Amino acid sequence: MSKFFDRLTPELTQFIGAQPVFFVATAAPQGRINLSPKGMDTFRVLDEKRVAYLDLTGSGNETAAHLLRDGRITIMFCSFGNNAEIARIYGRGAVIGPDHARWPELAANFPKLPGVRQIMEIGVESAMTSCGYAVPRMGEMTGRDTLEKYWLKRTEEEKRDYWQTHNLRSIDGLPTGFAETTAPGSGSSSRNRR
Repeated sequence: MSKFFDRLTPELTQFIGAQPVFFVATAAPQGRINLSPKGMDTFRVLDEKRVAYLDLTGSGNETAAHLLRDGRITIMFCSFGNNAEIARIYGRGAVIGPDHARWPELAANFPKLPGVRQIMEIGVESAMTSCGYAVPRMGEMTGRDTLEKYWLKRTEEEKRDYWQTHNLRSIDGLPTGFAETTAPGSGSSSRNRR
C-alpha cells in the first residue's frame, strides 16, 4: 500500500541512507525523459525538505539541462534485499556549480571525489513509499571504482578541457548551463558533444 508524505520522515531518511543505488528522472516540457542510475557515496538528506546529490563528470549531462529548463525531478530508491520497499522523492531541483556562492556549504556534505562536476540540490515537495514486491532480491552489491580511477588519472586541465568539449547540450539540444557556469568562455562550438 502506498503512503504519501509532505516531507522526509526519520524512517524514510533511514531507508534512503541504506540504499547503495538511486535513480534520477527528469524531463523538459518537450523531448525525451531522462532516467539515470547513481551510486557511490553521493546522496545526502540535508533536512526533511531538502536533499542533494554530488554529480560526477560522465558521458551525459541531461539532468542539468532538464533542471535548468523545467526543474522537476523524481528520485527513486529501492531495496534489493529482503525488505521489499521503494521510496520516491518528488521535487524541484537546482544545479549548483563549483563557482556558485553556496558550493562550499553544499560540498562540505560529501566526500572529495575526483571528477566532481556539480551538485544537484532538490527541494522536496512530496515523497511516497510503495511495496516493491516485484523488485528482485539481489546479492551483495559492491561499489564500482571505474569512474573514480578514470578521473584520478586526469589533470585539472584535462578535466576542464573535457567540460569545455562535452556535455554542453542535452540529447534534445538543450543547453546544460555547464559551460556558462563552470567553464567560462567555452561557449558553444561544433565540438560540443552530449
